[in-house]
Amino acid sequence: MSSTGESELVARCRRGDARAWDELFDRHYAAVGRYAFQLSPDITHEDSDEIAQETFLSVIKHIASFHGDCQLQTWLFRIAGNKARDYLEKQRAAKRGGGRQPLSLHAEDPETGLTLDAPSHLPGPDGALLKTERALLIGHALERLGGPCQEIIELRYFADLGYEEISRSLKLNEKTVSSRLSKCLDKLEEIARPIFAGENAAVSPSNPEAR
Repeated sequence: MSSTGESELVARCRRGDARAWDELFDRHYAAVGRYAFQLSPDITHEDSDEIAQETFLSVIKHIASFHGDCQLQTWLFRIAGNKARDYLEKQRAAKRGGGRQPLSLHAEDPETGLTLDAPSHLPGPDGALLKTERALLIGHALERLGGPCQEIIELRYFADLGYEEISRSLKLNEKTVSSRLSKCLDKLEEIARPIFAGENAAVSPSNPEAR
């Protein structure tokens, strides 16, 4: 959909046009669900559907806050990412049997009793993004990265969009998409390295109190 068509669709939704809302759901609901599912290995297909529902409930409430400074789908993915993180925090707090607690990178897995153990050789961000067991740690690194870099990495690796689709979404040519993605992955690696290193130190023999 062109930016003009997208703006018109949003405007119709703001006016309470039921057909416009149906069109928005038809166009984006499945993509939001797929995006949520890929954010963490702890998210099931049923969870992703619930997250997608929560996302669109939030969209209905806050559609007036969308000003078109990014693609509509990118905005939806940002909301879905926040909903997914909230969902995981509630889920893990419930498994621990306590109230809602902040998600800790050093927390024990409630099912196995083991802490996350990053490999001694830190994988590059491209490889790590493809390993779902590291998705949460990468998520924290992406939050720190922020901005256009977070956007393009999420579109490529979590929304699973090809270069041509990203090009249309961000209004960039494909060569620029490729160049920007490469540079952003380098920046992500710089941010992710101490996160993974800290995770490794938390379970090392020299730091038994962290076990």
